[in-house]
Amino acid sequence: MGTNTRPDLPTDIEALQEALQLSERQLVIATEALRKAEERAVAGRLALEVMHEVKNPLEALGHLTYLALQEADYPEKVRKYLLQAEEQMENLSHIARQTLGFSQQMEKPRPVDLVAVAEAAIRIHQRVIEEKRIHLVKDLREGAIAQVFTGEMLQVVSNLIVNALDALPAEGILRLRVRKRKNEVDFVIADNGHGIPAQHKEALFQPFFTTKTDKGTGLGLALSKRIIERHNGRIRVRSSIRPGKSGTAFKISLPLRWR
Repeated sequence: MGTNTRPDLPTDIEALQEALQLSERQLVIATEALRKAEERAVAGRLALEVMHEVKNPLEALGHLTYLALQEADYPEKVRKYLLQAEEQMENLSHIARQTLGFSQQMEKPRPVDLVAVAEAAIRIHQRVIEEKRIHLVKDLREGAIAQVFTGEMLQVVSNLIVNALDALPAEGILRLRVRKRKNEVDFVIADNGHGIPAQHKEALFQPFFTTKTDKGTGLGLALSKRIIERHNGRIRVRSSIRPGKSGTAFKISLPLRWR
């Protein structure tokens, strides 16, 4: 009496398999789109930070040029202003050299002194460090050379410094340590800010997770972890919210040689 549908079962399975394959392809495409979006977001943030760093010497140059023109009848004053302007131009040149050097696209990693990466990242955020009167403690040991993509590593360190500065109050402490061990280089960025609650630690490296209510895309740490893993390295976090002992430390461990 009823209709027998069993002969159609193979066709249904084939249709289901095709739908599954299509979904898998769409997932691959979506994942790649997300990766590119993450990279653009962090690169854009880094560009904005560099623009802020460039803004100060540019404004100083304009002001010094104006003063020099106003004091044209007083050669000694003009000379003083021009010397100060020359110093600001050197600052701009230094920023440009660093930014161009770290933005070079490379097909392969190359040996890089991670102390230079740390110094470049500090330079980008010097304005905020000075404005918040942050106590910067550096322990940067010579010889910490690892094979890395320099632009990517600068993005990671810059992002971790931004997070630390966001967490720090005025006159807080920011620590950077670079140290070579037997087969690895350890890179630590630590602060004595408000710390990260334990319930948030598991989600820290998930895309779009953020504890910042007023800013932040939640992409920086996710991309940083991906970059470090691409370098066959590890990134770990320790944090405390205990009053008087609060703070966060991110530790990056990178192999000396690319594997």
